Amino acid sequence: MAKRLAMKVETFQAKYVRKIGIRRSLVEFSNGDCVFFDNESRKCNVYEQRPRQCRTWPFWNSNLKSPETWAETCESCPGSGKGKLYQLEQIQEQADVFNV
Repeated sequence: MAKRLAMKVETFQAKYVRKIGIRRSLVEFSNGDCVFFDNESRKCNVYEQRPRQCRTWPFWNSNLKSPETWAETCESCPGSGKGKLYQLEQIQEQADVFNV
């Protein structure tokens, strides 16, 4: 991502990355949107270089807790609940990759 933005890794991390426990996460706006999410187009500006936290979305445990949380996820994310249908085993595998 730093390379795509023509930035040094250290500069990129200082501007766009925060630590959460032992993990790193992209900075978010106060509404929870990632700094690379374009609210007008409803698309990611760095999609091809997105990190694991984004590649495993929406299969996060926090989104899979209940039918209600999944419905909320589908309302807030334009791609959730659309496209390829995944089997439960595949979803659980992805959820285990990044426990959020």
